[in-house]
Amino acid sequence: MKRERLNLKNLRPFSLILIFLFCIFTFSCYAQQIKEPDVAGSFYPADAQELSETIDKLLSSVDPEPSQEQIVAIIVPHAGYAYSGGIAAYAYKLIQGNPYKTVVIISSSHYHPFKGISIYPRGVYRTPLGDVAIDEEFVLGIVNRSKNIKLTSDFFKKEHPIEVQIPFLQKTLSDFKIVPISMGKVDIYDCQDLADSLSTLIKSRNDVLIVVSTDMYHGYDFQEAAKTDKLTLSYIEKMDAGLLYQKLANNEIQLCGGLPLVTSMFLAQTLGYDRIRVLAYTNSSQVSGRKVKGVWTVGYTSAIISKDGVRNTEKIKNQEEAREMLSREQKSKLLKLASSSIEYYLKNNKKLEVTESDPGLKQENGAFVTLHRHGQLRGCIGNLIGEKPLYLTIRDMAVEAAVGDPRFPPLKVSELNDIEIEISVLSPLKRINNPEDIVLGKHGVLVKNGFRTGVFLPQVATETGWSREEFLSYLCSHKAGLAPLAWKDKDTEIYIFTATVFSQQD
Repeated sequence: MKRERLNLKNLRPFSLILIFLFCIFTFSCYAQQIKEPDVAGSFYPADAQELSETIDKLLSSVDPEPSQEQIVAIIVPHAGYAYSGGIAAYAYKLIQGNPYKTVVIISSSHYHPFKGISIYPRGVYRTPLGDVAIDEEFVLGIVNRSKNIKLTSDFFKKEHPIEVQIPFLQKTLSDFKIVPISMGKVDIYDCQDLADSLSTLIKSRNDVLIVVSTDMYHGYDFQEAAKTDKLTLSYIEKMDAGLLYQKLANNEIQLCGGLPLVTSMFLAQTLGYDRIRVLAYTNSSQVSGRKVKGVWTVGYTSAIISKDGVRNTEKIKNQEEAREMLSREQKSKLLKLASSSIEYYLKNNKKLEVTESDPGLKQENGAFVTLHRHGQLRGCIGNLIGEKPLYLTIRDMAVEAAVGDPRFPPLKVSELNDIEIEISVLSPLKRINNPEDIVLGKHGVLVKNGFRTGVFLPQVATETGWSREEFLSYLCSHKAGLAPLAWKDKDTEIYIFTATVFSQQD
């Protein structure tokens, strides 16, 4: 059969368009390599909202000791969130909001037997929460400095140890790229080589985080799991990469991500990070409650590698308060609730019936709702002490601020579009003996003398520019009906609190 050459002139315009679009599509797929999720719907929720809320709940359920350390690496487990998510949350909460721009995630290969080290080369990793770009410049920096590196995406298919870390990173960090590294069959020299390459790239930066993805004991004996993992943790805490490698090689301890941890220890020591702090430990049998022999058990730990110093002073100096802040989704939900509660009450003359499943919004916190109209105060009512779930307090205080503040006439429906809502969620009251303990702009203050009380929210000092003495004198005279200097009276009780303040404008 005679073959004819393709003559574009003989093709119809519609055919040319199809060819053109096909070429564009082919080029786009090549240019933007997308790693689709493999374990969404099994290891973690596939629905974006459910996944976001799940991580929020995990983070709000843990309370790690605040860290003034400079953290270069976290060690986190990689099982399904129902099992290990609560342990992983300890480390992620400590790095939440830090300004990391490159996150290197290192794990051992679970599904692909290969020799050496593989790095995902380019494109994006996709999760239900969106896409995270590969730091291609950093990847090339490793390849140019290290031997035995494979640039391929093939070895990352089904590799959940890396994938399960990314949604946690998306919820705790912003504006970052990732470098996924999978380690196959390697020895201690390969670990040192990768560590040296990483240290060369990181030594002049303070915005790189290493994530070591590893589980611990795997087996069918609950008691053996606890014993083995206790021994493993003791060697981890020694911060000795060579010793850890030896114990792993001799099968004395268990870490499926042991070699990534050895690599990270070498790296940390080169960069001057000298300590490991274990934050939490559990295992799957403890989580499930099935503490019997014959049940498959996996150990989980969470830890940080750090040194003295603060990576982001402005962010971490108030870390104690930051731990208690609501998530962005929780704040948005409360603002919408306040708005809808006011509108419903004004139109129906009764409170909105509402339920809430989020544990963070069911805690009993004090709260204030403040209304502004055209930049001017239009109402402010609140409770200092939580007497009911937070979401119900917000509903009730929003309505009271709208119609119950005696300083203003009740709000009208016609004013709703002009109202700006601000919410202040309060920490528990703490009595102080020395007024100098008050930090203006950070602490709200309550004064009490007999039956007279008065309170200022933290933002009052910021808005007025008052000194501490002016702040307290106005509080006593204008809010509590006391003499201006009553705060100096030994019979006057002074309480401080902090507030998470957010508004629709935010």
